[in-house]
Amino acid sequence: MKECDRAIVQTLELVQQMIHLADYGDAVREDDGCGILYSVIRDAAFKIQKLAEAEKHAHIRKGWWNESDAKEEG
Repeated sequence: MKECDRAIVQTLELVQQMIHLADYGDAVREDDGCGILYSVIRDAAFKIQKLAEAEKHAHIRKGWWNESDAKEEG
């Protein structure tokens, strides 16, 4: 797998961690300030995810992306 593709895979993994953190933080929060914080984290994660998925599909269209490599590493 090319390093640029590996970085996209890592970005998508980070996005999942951000979403899980936002869900957890929102579930255990005790005030509105924390609710705002976790909403911002969740929103940022979805924006990053959209950009990373677009780049992944661009790499697939260019023939750079090797799905079998991604599955072996992921």
